[in-house]
Amino acid sequence: MTAGTARPVRAPDAADLESLVAIRHFELLLLRLFSEGRLNGTTHTCLGQEYIPVALAPLLADDFVLSNHRGHGHYLARFRDPAGLLAEIMGRAGAVCSGVGGSQHLRRERFLSTGVQGQSLPVAVGMGLHCKRTGDGRLVAVHTGDGTWGEGAVYEALNMAALWRVPVLVVVEHNGIAQSTPTHLQMAGSLRDRAAAFGIDFLEVTGHDVPEIRARLAPVVRRVREEHRPTVVQFTTRRLGPHSKGDDTRDGEEVAALWAADWHQELTARLGAPFRELDARVRAEIERVAREVEARPPATWTAGAGAPADP
Repeated sequence: MTAGTARPVRAPDAADLESLVAIRHFELLLLRLFSEGRLNGTTHTCLGQEYIPVALAPLLADDFVLSNHRGHGHYLARFRDPAGLLAEIMGRAGAVCSGVGGSQHLRRERFLSTGVQGQSLPVAVGMGLHCKRTGDGRLVAVHTGDGTWGEGAVYEALNMAALWRVPVLVVVEHNGIAQSTPTHLQMAGSLRDRAAAFGIDFLEVTGHDVPEIRARLAPVVRRVREEHRPTVVQFTTRRLGPHSKGDDTRDGEEVAALWAADWHQELTARLGAPFRELDARVRAEIERVAREVEARPPATWTAGAGAPADP
């Protein structure tokens, strides 16, 4: 199955547009703050991939979502909380996890992110088995990159998911590069064939039209939830920014071509002035949030910070 192939981009609704551009400007802000020496540590932006969590968010509103090292967009699409996330990254008051998780390790209301490659797949299977046994109607969505499929834990988890028929949705953000290594130099075969080896359903999404992606994924998510059919969804996407905050090894022409095919470029050309006005308004709001968060006092540890509201 292939979704989004050679189809024109349709305009997302206002809420989706705002979420898309908020994630975009949040990530650009982080790169700028690092370049100015106003942030420490590291960060991995999802520039170019923002449409993936935005399309999925309403389909997974009450489910468990396990994120990865490139997970700011996953968090923001779900909670729309740039202040809490930025405070976490900057170590300021009001941080999601009291400033101890930073960019990669967050825990909040059925949302968990980690920087450890492949760690979330076995965890997702265990959580999915719990959902199946309790009959709570939830599924577990777990985000990975294509580079993570070099980890043995991925295949152990897929084996268990298929054997036990657990409601797990594996979302692969296949951006064609694992840190600095192109996928074709580090992965033999295809993800489709690897999923098929375990008898697991597979769907590839190649476009970035949010309404179309959501419509095509809705029945897939429903099957995972109701029939307990683990499924791998591969988003063939692009990483516009560096692996981390400044370590892009690709040549300029390659990166420029990726930016030219970006969803933001298409929506700007398609929607014109209204989109540019929305974009400017959201950018200004993100900048305001940054000033407000940076002026806060340092975060202090609070017992239970980041604990989910329910199991």
